[in-house]
Formats: sequence, structure tokens, C-alpha cells
Amino acid sequence: MGDFAPARPEFRNNFNINSLFVSAPIREAIHDGRGDYVPVFLSEIPELFKNNILPIDVALVHVSVPDEHGYCSLGTSVDIARSAVNTAKKIIAQVNPRMPRTHGDGMVHVSRFTAMVMHEAPLHESVMAEVLSPQEQAIGNHIAGLIEDKSTLQMGIGSIPDAVLHALTNHKNLGVHTEMFSDGIIPLIENGTINNEYKRKHPGKTVTGFCIGSEKLYRYIDDNPSFAFLDIDYVNETKVIRENPSVVAINSCIEIDLTGQVCSDSIGTYQFSGVGGQMDFMRGAALSKGGKPIIALTSRTGKGIPRIHPSSNKARVWLRPGHMCIL
Repeated sequence: MGDFAPARPEFRNNFNINSLFVSAPIREAIHDGRGDYVPVFLSEIPELFKNNILPIDVALVHVSVPDEHGYCSLGTSVDIARSAVNTAKKIIAQVNPRMPRTHGDGMVHVSRFTAMVMHEAPLHESVMAEVLSPQEQAIGNHIAGLIEDKSTLQMGIGSIPDAVLHALTNHKNLGVHTEMFSDGIIPLIENGTINNEYKRKHPGKTVTGFCIGSEKLYRYIDDNPSFAFLDIDYVNETKVIRENPSVVAINSCIEIDLTGQVCSDSIGTYQFSGVGGQMDFMRGAALSKGGKPIIALTSRTGKGIPRIHPSSNKARVWLRPGHMCIL
């Protein structure tokens, strides 16, 4: 998220970008050939670090201020940062008073850092539009009707996951085990809809690898013991996901074809994002007792471009029997 100076054209001779996910700051650099992309499951990236397949010389991490015992927190983003800290030869930490202190796997003692740089700055915010389209509201209501009380939810960021969350206010005893989350879960936690009571893995806690949202979200998770920010090779492990009851995985995609193939990472030959953890959760939900893996999308983009095609040679997921596609 945000500006990434090494991806600017004027620095093409100074930095070689080899990314494991393609997001907005580096999208054009990858497309223009100024960088490379390695498609890989998010859950497998820690193994690349641990097995020295991608050895890390220096890890740059963003942390909270140390507590009285000398421990900083990786805050909003534990995911692969935990393994990077564990394996890097040197670690440089930006210590930011605005970084929330999160519970889970993100604690790092100051003795582990090669250098610490104090710099206070606001965290990057990503807030979904408050007004949902009628199509998104209809999709959200339909998915909410498929979710039973006591289910465990996984949802990403975006208007459709937010539409689902808005439609869940009358549900009870929901749990959350997700790669990431945003502001949409706060009202459901506050009104008791999400209480994580019936989860088998980490009951009573919202489990995640990272979060992206508003300043309100960052303050909400600060020193909040009901959240567990854990290493992504655990959070996205299919064997862990499936142990929770009635896992409902709610994901979207870029396009889908008539044979049930789903493309979530590219637009033709244009690399838009990456593999991430979608397939881990689709598979985990399918294997969970009473689970429901769901792909949800509008039939056209906001610009009116069709998202349903006769065939697609860029598909990454195949919808098996029992999977759901909601348009």
C-alpha cells in the first residue's frame, strides 16, 4: 500500500524488484518489465525464507514502540513478517508510536534488531465506500442467507465482503478465521454477532494474519486480546482451517468462465494481483464439516465490462461440486 520509491522508473537501475504479490505500488513496474513476479501461495512464503530458497539479508519491518520488557509488536501485519524476522541476517525496524500493539505471534525483542529508527507517521488507510450498489447489496443479502449461526467466516477486503458483513446483524455466534479483515467486522463484534465461541481453533479470538482499514480499526485492535495476529503459514494452512466448524469462505474474482474456472489474479496478460490465500481457504472451507466456499462477483465491472466469459486460459481455481458462485 502507498508509494514505493524503488518501483519508480527513475530507479530502475538501482533496484531489482522480485515480488511475491502484485499490488498497486508495483503493478506498472511489473507490467513494464522493470520487475519480476513469482506466483506463490501466501502460506508458502515463510517456507521460502526458512529453507533458504529466498534468503533474506536485511528485513525492514514496521513495529510499535517497545513495552517495559523491551518487546515491540509487528502490529497490523504479522503474516510473512514473522518469518522474515526469524530468518533475516539483519533487521532494521521503523518504530512508530501509531502502530497498534497486537497480540499473537508479532512480538519481537529489541535485542533482535540491528538498528531501530524512530519515525511517527500515520498508517496507510483503506476504507471501502459507505454506499454499496444495489447489485452488491443483493449479493451480500444472498450470501448472508447461506450463512448459518455458529459458522466461521473468512472474507477479504472489498465491497462484496462488506456487503455480506452489513447483512449479518441478525446472525448469532459467528467466528472469524481469516487471512485479513477490515472495518466491517467491528460492528458485528460490538453487537455480539461475532464472538468466536464455537470455533475449535482459538475459541474466543478473531484469528488473522494482517488487517487493512481505517484509523478507527487500528485503534480498535490496539492491545485488544480478542484478536490473534498469527504467522500466515498457520493461518492459511488448510488443515487448520478445516478444523473449524462450518467455514464459509467468501471471495471474489476478476472473471469466471462457463466451465467454472475462476481467474482472480490477472486481466488477460496484465498481472493485477497474485495467488494470495484464496485457494487455501476455498479448499479449507470445502473440507470443513458444513463448510461453504463461495466466489461472489457482479456480472459486469463498474465500467460495464463483462466478467463472465465462454472460456479462460488464465484460470487459477476450478469450482468443484459443492462450491458456490454467486452473481
